[in-house]
Amino acid sequence: MEHIPTYTEQRILCASCGTTIAPNPANLCVNCIRNEVDITEGIPKQGTLHFCKGCERYLQPPNIWVNCALESRELLALCLKKLKGLSKVRLIDAGFVWTEPHSRRIKVKLTIQKEVFASTILQQVFVVEFIVSGQQCEECTRVAAQLTWKAAVQVRQKVPHKRTFLWLEQLILKHNAHKDTTNIKEARDGIDFYYANRSHAIRMVEFLQAITPLRLKTSEQLISTDIHAGTANYKFTYSVELVPICKDDLVCLPMKVARSLSNISPLALCTRVGNSLQLLDFNSLRVGELRGAVFWESPFTSLCDAKELVEFYVIDIQPEGVHNGKYMLATAEVALSNDLNTTWLVRTHLGHILRPGDHVMGYNLVNANFNNTEYDIFSQAAQSRGGLPDVVLVRKAYPNARRKRRTRNWKLQQLAKEEEEGVVKAKSEKAKAELDYEMFLRDLEEDPELRSMVNLYKDAAQSNKVVPIIESENQDDDEMMDEDDEPEEDFPEINMDELLEEMEGMNIQDDEMA
Repeated sequence: MEHIPTYTEQRILCASCGTTIAPNPANLCVNCIRNEVDITEGIPKQGTLHFCKGCERYLQPPNIWVNCALESRELLALCLKKLKGLSKVRLIDAGFVWTEPHSRRIKVKLTIQKEVFASTILQQVFVVEFIVSGQQCEECTRVAAQLTWKAAVQVRQKVPHKRTFLWLEQLILKHNAHKDTTNIKEARDGIDFYYANRSHAIRMVEFLQAITPLRLKTSEQLISTDIHAGTANYKFTYSVELVPICKDDLVCLPMKVARSLSNISPLALCTRVGNSLQLLDFNSLRVGELRGAVFWESPFTSLCDAKELVEFYVIDIQPEGVHNGKYMLATAEVALSNDLNTTWLVRTHLGHILRPGDHVMGYNLVNANFNNTEYDIFSQAAQSRGGLPDVVLVRKAYPNARRKRRTRNWKLQQLAKEEEEGVVKAKSEKAKAELDYEMFLRDLEEDPELRSMVNLYKDAAQSNKVVPIIESENQDDDEMMDEDDEPEEDFPEINMDELLEEMEGMNIQDDEMA
């Protein structure tokens, strides 16, 4: 009789709970292993899917929209790509859990495996819930935009400040040139105006051409066409680029342009920006008017802008008796306000307003190094005529009055603009915008001609709005100035008869930075 041996499976006790189990390298039962190790850790249990209701597509990051039917392989692949941490485990199975279509929820059931101990593999099943969030794709956004605007005017200027646009904004408000806009958006380098009719956009372009030199580019995009009626629907965009020259900028003109402007010196100051650039030769008081068309034939950039102005102290000044009605030529001895050891003798056009003891803002060119071809040509030619000026004086300063805490009895009004989408301004950018606005307000105070071009309104809450003191302009000369110094007698103040009563019902908002 043949003997057939029987095999008895060996059993051990779980090291944690004492349950009888088959031997395994961990000596733990499945429940105890799951209690000690969670292989789903690091895998999100919730996610978000962006869905466009217009074209019924899902967003596949970063910016691809794909068509996916419900419970399709494409949608499942899109959901799995959203889950970080799946690469650290082995995916065994994946499938959808049924949900109501209108619930805006998609559930995916996953089965994964992972080796937790030596030769011990743990398998676990869990569910991930995705929330379907509505988001309009770029194509649908453009289609929707066709119903709100048909023409756009994009105004840009390549300068590191916003003072030109602040002035332009006030002119638009004064002449009500924005009355036909459907929307106004603030861009990084300018402003965008949107219109329902092309004729309104053309009217805005003509208004801008009348007040400032610019270069215009026009583009059109076909939206739809009717071959039976022979008609087409277009969307028009007018790109307006302003000249990159602002008031008080120091420029170096090309020699050909300087000769055409009554043969003025190539090194000149921009004293006014209107429908043309007014350039002043501060050595001879000759003035040249540069039209926008001439500028764009031979474009140039500024050597120094208003943010590079430094403060000088006037030690002595000797008028030369030459004047052109607005300016008077004089020779001034100046020194830096924070360093009186070094002095310079300079010719200036401010002889009619400067007196010994005054302060004046100017450009210090002693150690300046410009990466400008026209300036290099001019400096070589100027060596034979006595060299370049060390200092260029621009405008009178009022440090004593600026140091005093005071309030403004006037304010400006502002266009209702939307900020640029997807851009969050940092604190430094906000501080820079506030500084640009304060400098623009000071320009209005000190320049009656510029002030006459805008509307100023009475401020009923003037006691709550204190004029800020810019630390950078006073921190160098605190030692030589006493807090008890009296404000300058000719400090520009705006009279009440220049202010208007605030008008109601306009599409503008009060500016809180004033």
